[in-house]
Parts: sequence; structure tokens; C-alpha cells
Amino acid sequence: MGQKVNPIGFRLSVQRNWQSRWYGDKKSYPVWVYEDFVIRQFLFKQLRFASIAKVFIERAGGKIRIKVHTPRPGVVLGRKGQDLELLCAKLKKKIGNDILVDVQEVKRPELVARLVAEGVASQLERRIPFRRAIKKAVQISMAAGAQGVKIQCSGRLGGAEIARTESRRDGSMPLHELRKGIDYALVVAETTYGTIGVKCWLSLYPQERESLHCNNRAAS
Repeated sequence: MGQKVNPIGFRLSVQRNWQSRWYGDKKSYPVWVYEDFVIRQFLFKQLRFASIAKVFIERAGGKIRIKVHTPRPGVVLGRKGQDLELLCAKLKKKIGNDILVDVQEVKRPELVARLVAEGVASQLERRIPFRRAIKKAVQISMAAGAQGVKIQCSGRLGGAEIARTESRRDGSMPLHELRKGIDYALVVAETTYGTIGVKCWLSLYPQERESLHCNNRAAS
């Protein structure tokens, strides 16, 4: 079972929490789900140079609170918080609700699956050999304290005519055990030969999971 389903959805309410935390009725639920999708797409596109790790969305009293986790909070905040204020204004104009954005620093980006996958994808877009990119990412994550790492790339690797899948794995990756914290992410690399999907699984020790996100840097 653990090999066939999304590791994050498989562990919801056991090891993981929902990334959208609110309750809606039959009328508001589909609207809010679409709004959450629009917010995340907007943030990942607008803050692509800030390396966004995760976006948590909470709703209460007609207001939306967004928690953005990034290893580069200064890029999101801007000088004296001007970029963050401009971002909130754009989101309010797009959604129509009052927006509150909290920026939280990720101190160890090597232990966040999305950031590791984005690093591999950016190297593939710069035409770095995929085996070198995968091997380096696995070594860095294991050296940072991960219990296990698995990275998989699928597509026209190296400009080959036929698409294939290549992967590298190191350490322990118990996908069937719900009590084990597995972080997972899928990132798409846009290359001249087409898109290449990069998947990353990270198995973390309990102490690493607890100290991963910290340090509220700003609120607006």
C-alpha cells in the first residue's frame, strides 16, 4: 500500500497535518478549495526565486492566514517588508479577502523534499547530467542528517528519444510504516527536450522533523 499512494496523504492525521486548515459547507467548500489552489499557484510563481518549501492556509472570520516556509525569508520580505506588503495587496485583489501572510524560515533546506527536488530540477534545466545531479542531492541530504533519501527522474533524460525512469536511493525508506515521517514532493523540470518529472522521498528522524521549521520572521 505504501508503495502506491502519496506518502503525505497516506499519513494525514497520523504523522502529517493538512496544508489547508478550515471547515466549509456545501456551498463554500468548492469555492475555497479553488481559492487555495489559486493562492498556491500564485505564490509559487511569484516567489520562485525564494525557494518556497510549503504553504499552509487557514481561514477564520472571512480572513485568510497564509504561512510561507522558505529558506530565504529576506527575498519574500524585501526592504523593510515592502515586498511582503505588495504581495498581500496582490493576493487581496485576486481573491477579494483580507490576507495575512506569515513568513517562516526553514533552517535546513536539505531536509525538505520539495527544495531537494527543485534543486535537481534546476540542474536538469541547466543541462547538468542527471546522474550527477541526483547523486549530489542524495549525498547532501544524507550528510545533513536524513535517515533515507530516494530521488527519481522520469522523462527524456539526456535528450534521449525514448523516455525512461532513473532513480537513486540511500539509507532507510520504510514507506509502509505510518509512524515513520516521510516527506515527499514532485517538481517538473522544463527542458529543451520536454518536461522531466523529479520525485523526492525523504525519511527523517523524529528530532529532525521537530526542529525542521522554526523562527517566525515576520507577520503582515
